[in-house]
Amino acid sequence: MNMIFKRKLIIPQEIKEMYPISEAGAACKKANDEEIKKIFTSQSDKFLLIIGPCSADREDAVLDYIARLREVQEKVSDKVLIVPRIYTNKPRTTGIGYKGMLHQPDPHADSDMLKGLISIRKLHMKAINQTGFSCADEMLYPENHKYLSDLLSYVAVGARSVENQQHRLTASGLDIPVGMKNPTGGSLSVMMNALQAAQSPHTFIYRNWEVESKGNPLSHAILRGYVDSRGVSHPNYHYENLAELSDLYSSGHFQNPAVIVDTNHSNSGKKYLEQIRISKEILHSRSLNADIKRLVKGLMIESYIEDGCQKAGENVYGRSITDPCLGWEKTERLIYDIAELL
Repeated sequence: MNMIFKRKLIIPQEIKEMYPISEAGAACKKANDEEIKKIFTSQSDKFLLIIGPCSADREDAVLDYIARLREVQEKVSDKVLIVPRIYTNKPRTTGIGYKGMLHQPDPHADSDMLKGLISIRKLHMKAINQTGFSCADEMLYPENHKYLSDLLSYVAVGARSVENQQHRLTASGLDIPVGMKNPTGGSLSVMMNALQAAQSPHTFIYRNWEVESKGNPLSHAILRGYVDSRGVSHPNYHYENLAELSDLYSSGHFQNPAVIVDTNHSNSGKKYLEQIRISKEILHSRSLNADIKRLVKGLMIESYIEDGCQKAGENVYGRSITDPCLGWEKTERLIYDIAELL
């Protein structure tokens, strides 16, 4: 075997005992979970915004950003529910590059996954304790979900993972919303198959246990655009795309049909400023069609303190080190505009 076993890492139960969630934090998460669930079950007509940096690169800037979101949330709470993105795992198309705080708690230092596990747990805990937000993260590694399972209120399965059996089966055992992205090649049938798997019960191996899942009725679609065989990005957020997805849901046996539309990635061609226009177009599409309005539960927006992204070696506070993001002033204005358009 061409690998070196460096050290055995602590298991989820141990890290939860070392860094336990507070009673107040657990109460916040329970309340947040219930409010988010009502959106996906159509008991609430609030609009969900899953918003934040492409990747959580440093604790101080991420917590600063989330504290700003809290102030905005209080002003739009009658129409909008914010779930901050704290994405601590970063998928890489080639496997090369910065892989997130889990791998590198200091993005300018070498990988240290023990420190990484502790850092991501402490960051999510501080977000709850300081702001009352229980946040979203990407389930890049299904076996790692237990390290944060008592802290997260939303999970996304990425475009490179959505066809993987372990991601689908693990999603079927979670009791929070799990968004399944369309794959990078754009196949909606792959995404719908993933949803059917996630909403169904299964028996499978998880962390060396034989487990049974009940199925997750809150699993749902995420449209993020796609890339064709020539490497050209194509959007799938337009009215016609949303209508097509509505028809796909209607032709199957799905619980709680829902979609979150990712306004960046291939939908924007990674032109981050386009997220403003795309968000407003989606809201317009909702206003034209009752089925689309019921289906589109919210948006996923990549946003941070400073506009754009920075190159390796730079150290600009609050600017993305991965994909470019909307800066704070534009983000704040966009959230207020969304609330007004709703």
